[in-house]
Amino acid sequence: MTDRYYGGDEDIHKYVLVTGANGGLGYAICCRLIDEFTLTRPSSHSMRLIITTRDKTKGHDTIAKLKDHIFRTRKHHKVHEKTPLVPKIYLQSEQVNLCQLRSVQTLVNKLNRSLPELDTVILNAGHGGFTGVDWPLAIWTLLTNFRQAITFPTFKLGSVGDLTAPQISETSASRPKSTQLGQVFCSNVFGHYMLVHGIAPLLSNSSATPGRVIWISSHEAYGSTFSIDDIQGLSSPVAYESSKRLTDILALTSRLPNTQRWVDGFLPPPSNHRPPRQYVAHPGVCATNIMPIYWILTYAMTAAFYLARWIGSPWHTVTPYKGACAPVWLALASQQELDAMEADGGVAKWGSAVDWQGEDRATRTEVQGWGIGGKVGDNVDLPKNSRMKEAEDLTADGKEHFAMLGRSCWQAMEKLRVEWEELLKEEDD
Repeated sequence: MTDRYYGGDEDIHKYVLVTGANGGLGYAICCRLIDEFTLTRPSSHSMRLIITTRDKTKGHDTIAKLKDHIFRTRKHHKVHEKTPLVPKIYLQSEQVNLCQLRSVQTLVNKLNRSLPELDTVILNAGHGGFTGVDWPLAIWTLLTNFRQAITFPTFKLGSVGDLTAPQISETSASRPKSTQLGQVFCSNVFGHYMLVHGIAPLLSNSSATPGRVIWISSHEAYGSTFSIDDIQGLSSPVAYESSKRLTDILALTSRLPNTQRWVDGFLPPPSNHRPPRQYVAHPGVCATNIMPIYWILTYAMTAAFYLARWIGSPWHTVTPYKGACAPVWLALASQQELDAMEADGGVAKWGSAVDWQGEDRATRTEVQGWGIGGKVGDNVDLPKNSRMKEAEDLTADGKEHFAMLGRSCWQAMEKLRVEWEELLKEEDD
């Protein structure tokens, strides 16, 4: 479904795709994209915002809510919807189930047929796989070190070994073990991985050059949660954190020389453009429904988040809209600005941060094994009170280990992609 608000297709300049847009952070990213694009771009600019949801009803409802948001934004800023002095916004809804590779293929084929290009893809959709809270551990850590516990929690409980529904029929599988896909891994990483590979030609056609792939990670992507020997996290009780650690590793090592063989397979470099760039962002700590807790505890959780912010935590954005700050900045900033930031501070994981009053900003985030920009021993730009208690400054050996881990992850992901493409093709034949 497409809704054309102002003008014709000839005016469209920017194409942005956001997955998992029907609620929480994904919906907030869409709202913030609309607001900042509307208020910072001239009338000669326009944006087609393509959202994905799992079904048509959610897509229709989300488009309706985004329409209302556009009108409220313009009313608030006293801009009439017909004025020629503001950029144009177009909305388009598509459906995809990232845990079903056939669904991903269907979306890939449709987008490649219907769009001339894609400038930015924001990979937000995901699944937590959480089952509850270890309350004794939660109470103990919150009482003994409140700010650390509320910022870097270790008391979430997750299911182990959850699989997606079968991707292919049993008679088509020549290697049964290879046909198992972890639900959290597929939803958070591999489904997106297959999607981006499929639409790589659209990203290579970006008139903004280079196209941007923005992975949404988490501040809870602890190094200890991931093992290359269990890349899908099937044996892990922290599959969500493992998937976000893998996200960090893939994005941050995507431009290292030792990963290029596999990165070029994932995103084949175009002959006449700069290859698409991969970035990674996280929303800080915001209140969403990803954790299955009673509604009354949601209010207690939100109050605790505000308290953490007031006593100095920079990561408690609390609301999804403020959590959308870093992803939207990465999507709309000029390439010159992003290149200059990386030339000065290195390739970083960008987080949405706030001061105690809630003024938000995008800032570099420390990653175990990578530091704040891959710079050895450099943590001077870290926000106060932003580090884990166990954090250590980056060493040369630590960075080398991270780079080798990145190489192994890219190799494993490309191997898995090729295997699944062959399996799906085998069933088609």
